[in-house]
Amino acid sequence: MKLYLGLIHHPIKNKLGELVTTSVTNLDIHDISRSCRTFGVKKYFLVTPFVAQQELVNSILGHWEQDHANAYNPDRQDALAIAKCVDSIETAIDEITKIEGQRPLIAVTGANFDSFDGDVSHLTKKLEEGNMPCFLLFGTGWGLHPIALEKAEYMLSPILSNNSDGYNHLSVRSAVAIYLDRFFGNRN
Repeated sequence: MKLYLGLIHHPIKNKLGELVTTSVTNLDIHDISRSCRTFGVKKYFLVTPFVAQQELVNSILGHWEQDHANAYNPDRQDALAIAKCVDSIETAIDEITKIEGQRPLIAVTGANFDSFDGDVSHLTKKLEEGNMPCFLLFGTGWGLHPIALEKAEYMLSPILSNNSDGYNHLSVRSAVAIYLDRFFGNRN
């Protein structure tokens, strides 16, 4: 499967539904890279328009390329090698299109989707039948803003809690790992 992943920091909603840009966190860079590398994601894009945030990401990624850091923990450098910071969703789509020779299907996730197109198995079947790449977007903050959702060609069913009180608020790192296991996990 030709799966690419995007962690979107803009356009994002705040708790009032307003358009915002969220900050990149070090844990998201490292942990999501490790999940992506473990499950075979082709490239992990961190999307932020802020130059200072891009410089921070590139500094963190560059640190693990240095000889002493790589010698200390080569597995981390290996995982981070698939991560890349870009300024927009469109920039990532353009890069995927160049790599694959075709535009990817844009799929989105969200904990609060009222309607959706289907689950991971349905999306996987669609991708395999069309032999097409997929760019799977995860939101930060309070989720993807409608501007980002407008780009979607497929809305994945949310991860739902069985809690009787309705609590359902996973970290994006946890959600990524769960979805990737649903895409690629060994079912033995």
